Amino acid sequence: MKMDIQEIMRKLPHRYPIILVDRVLELVSGERVVALKNVTINEPYFTGHFPGHPVMPGVLIIESLAQACAILAFVTMEAKEGDGTLFYFAGIDAARFKKPVIPGDQLRLEAEMGRAKRGIAKFTARALVDGQVVCETEMICAVRKPNEAP
Repeated sequence: MKMDIQEIMRKLPHRYPIILVDRVLELVSGERVVALKNVTINEPYFTGHFPGHPVMPGVLIIESLAQACAILAFVTMEAKEGDGTLFYFAGIDAARFKKPVIPGDQLRLEAEMGRAKRGIAKFTARALVDGQVVCETEMICAVRKPNEAP
């Protein structure tokens, strides 16, 4: 399954400037997702991180991966568009950053779904630029249905 930005925005509640997935190239329910984030100098965080030497903050690389995982969870758990279901980033383990991400880079976001039980899903994820790993981590995502306490 592939998705453009319009389809992604039907799955995720995020909007500019925090929507960090531009396209889904591949999605296999319950298994894996491959998505893209185009990094441009127009990103608002580059004015302060760092002036004269723009570098994408690591937390935003992690957030990009978390959003890709949320898209996979949305499809896997058969959530209904517009019903208010949210996927919260609930945990992170073993995050490692290998090299900086700069304007002009294209992040390839890859995630594999591990165990999913009672609204909690575990993922192994990594971000690549030009085939080189720039970040790898393990993540946990929690689903919350409308009117359900976090």
